[in-house]
Amino acid sequence: MSTNNPSFEPVDERLYTVSDIAKILKISSRKAYDLCNSTRNFKVVRVGRCLRVKKESFDDWFNSL
Repeated sequence: MSTNNPSFEPVDERLYTVSDIAKILKISSRKAYDLCNSTRNFKVVRVGRCLRVKKESFDDWFNSL
């Protein structure tokens, strides 16, 4: 997909998967799912049964720890 908009960023570069979160925090996938389902500290996007986390909100939360 081509675009003339220089601020365009592919979706996969703006979102983390739950697996990404688990790796970053060095926790199990189950604990990462639990965290994503229970937090209000970062923005979680639900698409059907899939969870995605907005990178910017997660990174801000993580850096504030």
